Amino acid sequence: MKIIFTKAITKDVKKIKDKKLIAKITEVIINMEQVSAIEQLAGVKKLSSQQMAFRTRIGDYRLGFFLENDTIILARFLKRADIYKVFP
Repeated sequence: MKIIFTKAITKDVKKIKDKKLIAKITEVIINMEQVSAIEQLAGVKKLSSQQMAFRTRIGDYRLGFFLENDTIILARFLKRADIYKVFP
């Protein structure tokens, strides 16, 4: 699948200082690129508020993204307590 990064997720990830967490984010994004369907990704849950909004858990953080055709648009990466306030 094709991956698109929004400006917001770029800012969110730049704030992260933990190198292990950054490595996990990179691993998840590489896995997203390699799959052909969203169902093949482990730990992905569809959000009920938006039709094509999803999230995956990475430690205490959540990676929020949208699916459009075979393109994943990475939208936000925030702590669990904060992400549902701003995403979707």
